[in-house]
Amino acid sequence: MRILGDVLEVIIDGGREGVLVSSVSRRAKLSHHPTLEHCRKLISAGLVESKLEKRNHVFTITEKGFHFIQEYRKFRDLVESFNLRY
Repeated sequence: MRILGDVLEVIIDGGREGVLVSSVSRRAKLSHHPTLEHCRKLISAGLVESKLEKRNHVFTITEKGFHFIQEYRKFRDLVESFNLRY
């Protein structure tokens, strides 16, 4: 869950323009293939959209993804306040 949260955080930072998979990979500290797998999971859940621009996949967050990340941040902050690992 934490990795998916990290990937979503990177994508949301990309704003309306979106973010390339290489940027997601680098900023989330994942290799290319696992990053694509995580992005596919987020796409199938309706949290992220993908566009093909000049042979590059560009990922943007959906409205549903934005609401999810808000709730995820609340959960993360609560867990961290109890010094628990997740």
